[in-house]
Amino acid sequence: MAVEGFSYGWLVILAGTFLIAFEVFSPGFFLLVPGTVLIIIGMLLLLGIDIFSTNIGIFAGVGIAIVAALGTVFVYSRMTPPDQKPYTISMDSLIGKEGVLTTAADDQSLDGKATIEGQVWSAKSSRGTIPAGTRIRIISSKGVHIVVEEIL
Repeated sequence: MAVEGFSYGWLVILAGTFLIAFEVFSPGFFLLVPGTVLIIIGMLLLLGIDIFSTNIGIFAGVGIAIVAALGTVFVYSRMTPPDQKPYTISMDSLIGKEGVLTTAADDQSLDGKATIEGQVWSAKSSRGTIPAGTRIRIISSKGVHIVVEEIL
């Protein structure tokens, strides 16, 4: 596939490179697999293998995608320490927990930040403004933020 000496393979490689770069600067979105697959597909296009219209090309593309996915999962599993178990926190399970405001919170915005059990959450005060460094208690959760009150 070429248009006036330009191959679409370069565009596919560029898209894969952007995905990998985004993964490097913002890890956790698992963009390494599609980025790697796009780079390999772009290389195949540059080599003249039309993966979109031949059976061999389709099998090569699917095979490469599976190998890249398995390789990425293997690498990610090696990066996680074996004694560290992943955990999730329900927003409702936070109600009643205590923490500290790291950034002042008010009742008009979501600019406040609170540290609860070592994790940082977006916080909004139940009323008024609560300064940074204040001990707080979570009274409710709304969407992706918590509503806090000062512990007196």
